[in-house]
Amino acid sequence: MGAQTLAVLVGAVLMSALARHFKLSSPLLLVIAGLAVGLIPGMPTITLEPDVVLFVLLPPLLWSAGLESSYVDLRRNKRTIGMLAVGLPLVTTFAVGVVAYRLVPDLTLAAALTLGAIVAPPDAVSATAIGRRLGLPRRMMTLLGGESLLNDATALTAYKVALAATIGAATSWSSAASTFALAVVVGIIIGVVMGVLIVFVRTRLQDPLAETAIGLVAPFLIYLLGEELHGSGVLAVVSAALVVGQRATRAGYATRLQDDAVWRALQLLLESFAFLLIGLQLPRVVSELAGISATTLVVASVGVLATVILVRIVWVFLLSYLPRLSRREREDAPGPAQVFIVAWAGMRGVVSLAAAFAVPLTTLTGDELPGRPQLVFLTFVVVIGTLLLHGLTLPWLVRVLGVQRDDIHTDAVRAAAAQSRAAAAAAKRLDELLAKQRESGGLSEVQERAAEVLRRWNTSRGDAAWEQLGRDPDEIGESPAAAFRRLRLEMLAAERSALIKEREEERIDDEALRDLLHGLDLEEATLNRD
Repeated sequence: MGAQTLAVLVGAVLMSALARHFKLSSPLLLVIAGLAVGLIPGMPTITLEPDVVLFVLLPPLLWSAGLESSYVDLRRNKRTIGMLAVGLPLVTTFAVGVVAYRLVPDLTLAAALTLGAIVAPPDAVSATAIGRRLGLPRRMMTLLGGESLLNDATALTAYKVALAATIGAATSWSSAASTFALAVVVGIIIGVVMGVLIVFVRTRLQDPLAETAIGLVAPFLIYLLGEELHGSGVLAVVSAALVVGQRATRAGYATRLQDDAVWRALQLLLESFAFLLIGLQLPRVVSELAGISATTLVVASVGVLATVILVRIVWVFLLSYLPRLSRREREDAPGPAQVFIVAWAGMRGVVSLAAAFAVPLTTLTGDELPGRPQLVFLTFVVVIGTLLLHGLTLPWLVRVLGVQRDDIHTDAVRAAAAQSRAAAAAAKRLDELLAKQRESGGLSEVQERAAEVLRRWNTSRGDAAWEQLGRDPDEIGESPAAAFRRLRLEMLAAERSALIKEREEERIDDEALRDLLHGLDLEEATLNRD
């Protein structure tokens, strides 16, 4: 089993790398590849273990998404995100539960509601991954990202309540509500406390390697702690990640560079593994359907999948336009095209499959759980159906409806103005330091030359954003800042080649070479920053 898992992991990373190289959608390519491999006769079955997904894959993916999220943007859109992340999963749970109860004779109402909770949350990575590739507007990405960060907590809590009723554990509406409230409050408190504690420890370490290591283990510990204390592990991880991400600007440059590189690589690894794993579950799902009517499965599949899609569309449109009928709603209504794209970006993912596979085979009395094979199969249909249907049509819809970022120029102007003010602050600080130096003993010729070089460099950086703003490079030619950057990059390449030659001729050792190259790498990273 270990060799099979390793093979899946290696294959997922290689396929994801190919997808990135050819500018394809890696989630869709990986899912389709998994389905194709699963259909090959004689291929060993790769089993998706629920605990692996919930305790190994989910926490770091949530943590990475939380670090990249903007607390300011989430707070600005808190009402809409709340209705998407809390209201929509609950409505979907009940709607799917009613439809499944009517269409699948073997499902009890509690089991049908369990299915509804399983398929309620859109995937935490698929929508945002595809949205980033399509260049969706910032507010749409904020809504999709904020929803995917929080909806797992809602759906998994509803899942626990419905599953308890399904297997025979006594529960009531009042206890369900209190369970949900407790999970939310405890999860947020644990997340905030742990986030503050992590920031406190990392700030005082001043050791980039140790700080990154702490960041790597933090999501697993926080998720486990949240679940053990009867809170929401999802909310605990997300809350802590938002706290740490908000304070990341105060960390050292080396920590930020290292964290960014590590988490980008880990995110690619885990996302690739998760999507390929989804497709590979086909043999296991089909093997459990022996003796079940094909007509019932087809009708139920169409009904449940259609319900999942239609409920989201109706909810998003109502959420977008109904509140604006009130005079207190001053915000301009979004265009129907943007609303539809948000409504259509409801791909389900590996968390739903993990929750379905985690449903026990028997009730507390030892009897076989009725309708479990249908429940797992319908979950698989919804996951694959939404991933392929939405994923394949979203790029086309974005082009046809013309939903593209219209705030790029505004963002560029703000960034250029911010860079100009930052350069002015740097110049002011340089003048203050030089003035103090003159008062204390005067400036040497070397210091004067250094100050002049710094002034030119600072001016070049301050002007760079304005020089390129809103104009194509072919139109304006090579700007002074671009010329400086091009020439300095060529100089760095020459320095790097010379240092490597020094090592090859054994005038310096490998450790010295790595230290020297690190300095060049940092400067090149500064010159090549986006």
